[in-house]
Amino acid sequence: MSNLKQLTMEHHRSAERCGFVKTLLSGSINPVVYGTFLLNQYHKYSALESLAHSRGLLTGIESIQRADKILVDATELLLHQNIDLLESTTEYVNHIQTLNDHDLFAHIYVHHMGDLSGGQMIKKRVPGACTMYDFDGDVNEIKKEIRSRCKDSMAQEAKMCFDFAIKQFNEMTQLTA
Repeated sequence: MSNLKQLTMEHHRSAERCGFVKTLLSGSINPVVYGTFLLNQYHKYSALESLAHSRGLLTGIESIQRADKILVDATELLLHQNIDLLESTTEYVNHIQTLNDHDLFAHIYVHHMGDLSGGQMIKKRVPGACTMYDFDGDVNEIKKEIRSRCKDSMAQEAKMCFDFAIKQFNEMTQLTA
């Protein structure tokens, strides 16, 4: 059993303390701001899931893929508005292209476990259909399967994933200021 959750707890808490996360959970986020966040998430998840799928990392857990659902949610809120990608999104996509399978799965762990857990709270407080937080299958079984593939040696890259999320949250906070 991996201790990845404990090994990354400080980074996880730092991400949760970001102002934008508080805005997400406030129940009063502007739909266009949330749509902008989702559009950036779509580009990150699309790249991550495409790479992971092509390497066989999602075999048996294909139902965790979020990119298509994120795009549906973003499109609903943005209605053809032209939104620029955040710098952190471009940096993230470039970064994951350089990773081996082991480190790439650390990003699957951070993003998808977050959607399976905290995402369920966010879903109740943000505008739109929020289909990105709807999973096919038993959520606890999906979490168990993801955890079974984790190793303590993924901690450094998982922390890097949290650092990218923090940068994105800070950029989103600047957009709302």
